[in-house]
Amino acid sequence: MSSERPTGFYLGRIFDPAKNEVSEKPLIYDPADLTTHAVITGMTGSGKTGLCISLLEEAALQGIPAIIIDPKGDLTNLVLHFPELRPEDFEPWLDPESARRSGKSLSELAAETAQMWREGLAKWGLGPEQLRALQEAVDYTIYTPGSSAGVPVNILTSFAAPNVPWEENREILREKISSTVTALLGLVGLDNIDPLRSREHILISNIIETAWSQGYALDLTELIMQTQSPPFDRLGAFALDNFFPPKERAELAMLLNNFLASPSFQTWLEGDPLDVAAFLYTPEGKPRHSIFYLAHLNDNERMFFVTLLFTAIEAWMRNQRGTSGLRAIVYFDEILGYLPPVANPPSRPVMLRMLKQARAFGVGLLLATQNPVDLDYKGLSNAGTWAIGRLQTQRDKDRLLDGLETITGALDRGQMDRMISSLGKRVFFLHNVHSKGPTLFQTRWALNFLAGPLTRSQIPALNRLAKRQGQPVTPPVESTISAQTPPQPPSQSPIKSEKSAAFSSTRPAVPAGIDEFFLPGNLDLQQAMTMAGLSPAREVTTRGILYIPALLAQAEIRYLARKYNLEFSRKLTALVDREPSGLIPWEKFAWRNLEPGSLHSHPLPQSFFAPLPAWLSNVRLLKDLEKDFVDWVFRNGTIYLRANEALKVYASPAVTEEDFRKQCEQAAQATIRAEKAKLEETYQRKIDALKERIERQKAEVKRKEDEFSQRRIEELGAGGELLMSLFGGRKRSVSSSLTKRRLTAQAKAAWEQEKKDLEALEKQLAALEQDYQKTLSTLQERWTKIITEETQVPLPPQRSNVFVELFGVVWCPYFLITIEDQEQKVPAFSL
Repeated sequence: MSSERPTGFYLGRIFDPAKNEVSEKPLIYDPADLTTHAVITGMTGSGKTGLCISLLEEAALQGIPAIIIDPKGDLTNLVLHFPELRPEDFEPWLDPESARRSGKSLSELAAETAQMWREGLAKWGLGPEQLRALQEAVDYTIYTPGSSAGVPVNILTSFAAPNVPWEENREILREKISSTVTALLGLVGLDNIDPLRSREHILISNIIETAWSQGYALDLTELIMQTQSPPFDRLGAFALDNFFPPKERAELAMLLNNFLASPSFQTWLEGDPLDVAAFLYTPEGKPRHSIFYLAHLNDNERMFFVTLLFTAIEAWMRNQRGTSGLRAIVYFDEILGYLPPVANPPSRPVMLRMLKQARAFGVGLLLATQNPVDLDYKGLSNAGTWAIGRLQTQRDKDRLLDGLETITGALDRGQMDRMISSLGKRVFFLHNVHSKGPTLFQTRWALNFLAGPLTRSQIPALNRLAKRQGQPVTPPVESTISAQTPPQPPSQSPIKSEKSAAFSSTRPAVPAGIDEFFLPGNLDLQQAMTMAGLSPAREVTTRGILYIPALLAQAEIRYLARKYNLEFSRKLTALVDREPSGLIPWEKFAWRNLEPGSLHSHPLPQSFFAPLPAWLSNVRLLKDLEKDFVDWVFRNGTIYLRANEALKVYASPAVTEEDFRKQCEQAAQATIRAEKAKLEETYQRKIDALKERIERQKAEVKRKEDEFSQRRIEELGAGGELLMSLFGGRKRSVSSSLTKRRLTAQAKAAWEQEKKDLEALEKQLAALEQDYQKTLSTLQERWTKIITEETQVPLPPQRSNVFVELFGVVWCPYFLITIEDQEQKVPAFSL
């Protein structure tokens, strides 16, 4: 084959069944046809793996990225390309047992293999030129989810809120939640879950939906905690505790926690995040072929990861613009059990959705299996390309023909049966809806060495061969230092600088996935020098503005305390201007709060830039530091409310003591007025009643006084009559006069008694009025004292109410100056 490659994928040559030989006509497959997806099937030994590897090689040579799911270990062969075709390149990947059985040394077998590969490639018009191009075309990485043999995969991002609007994508996101939850429950041993009947599935799905619909991230720890205390109190028509009692929720949470706490699960929390964009392209923009080696996982773990990976691909896909070309390939080497015709495993719904919808986004699914009996042909009706190799049984062939007949609608079953039956090794029947008719072809020689399935112990060497080393991630350690530690911001003192030749006028590139900010310079040179302790009068030469990178972190905590009728927010900010030796003691780098809008998006013109240190270029490290920062904010986010429990007055820390005292005074005055009114009503009622009695008593005194006066008059009259009778000779009874005197005495006594009773009532009124005034005074004194009673009420934050506002690289401006031939850096920003 000429060095000028044809446009399209060179998969082999046309096979002539009449002559039973391979022609010289190449089979060129249009990559755009793969957007309608492809299915490759054939028994062991049919050449199916070689065809798939050749197709992926062609995709690599054309710069098309791919995500490759490898359940058996065959696809790890994709990194075994040896441009020099030297025996020593092949030797580490040969089976010593094969050499022993053939009676050869390993070096002899390596020499024969190298020669065989050189001759095989030459026969198909291939050679070192294509091998070198393949080696440079894409970045290869072998991932090992749940293991550190290769590059581990951190699955926590699978529970983060997708970066798409909830309202516009509710149906799709709910399907994603359903698949994810089914896979998670299957992983912990709850198999055959029905999403419509399983309480466990319904509960966890609602927890995730509640978080996602509000844009909140959700990790496994928070999911387990919310399983016990969900953020809602009803599910459907029933109260939560009736639908799923607390005790049973605790059992489910314990089951999930046992899985999370298992040492074997910790590897699932390490490594690269489940970031599809990063699996397809390096930070520099080079296409990638990311191989996910799953041979070490059990069935539940495989189903779990495959479902998470497909849902992540689907979420990424929906954030892309539509295209008619092939944007990326998703290859699944053995789909047995993942897309069955009857059962409904977690992987099935998302795979069916992608088969129906991925074409619009330029994502092609390439699915392979050696078991056509177990395929859902209705689901695969969207596959436009079928490559069929030699099949093992008549049952496999009949089932495949049934499926193709269902898909195509019109099929010469007899002709296809004869064609498929006559297939030899590496000969495939190709049915492509974009071509005029079916074709037979023989696959070309693979560029990569097909060593067969490789083991987990060989993965580190494979990644080294692919120039990629797995880097373990150390879990964050809890910090116990109080948030009240005084801030220690970057030094405002001048810094002795390296020569400015070490700085560049070109801004270092911050890797994709890391936010970048520019701190505004709000000091002029004189102010900066004064704050740095330098005399502005000294002779200074200014070289310009130098930007030095640091790590900026700022989070907002929102507090909502309905009990205290309080809504409050608080920000914690840190500026880390030196490389940490381990976990960052954030409190030592506490800084002033910033308004995100005050930061600049571009540097000042004609500026210099210090180099970007490695730790600020490590996306994975910064992601870990961001999580650690959020944990620190959460742990140290407790605020203390000012509280006057007697007055029911509460205030946030932002309220000063003076203002809080005024609030208490206002509340106390309102209370005093209310109690005074109540007191006044009570006393006034008694006073009015007493005054009424006094008035009646006064009337009684007057009546008795009048009666007494009348009796005296009568007594005097009776006495006069007695005297007249004595001197006039008429008889008058002395007893009558005595009676009158006695009645007068009685009337006087009654009058005096009534006067005493009146005085008693008046004294009682005076005492009551005095008691009223005393009670009022006591009331005033008591509430005046209560006003000064102040306590503190702790209010811890909720993790869901911690929001990261700023996290990334911040470029801090410094004046680059020379004083007495000594170059220094002076901060051009204030604290």
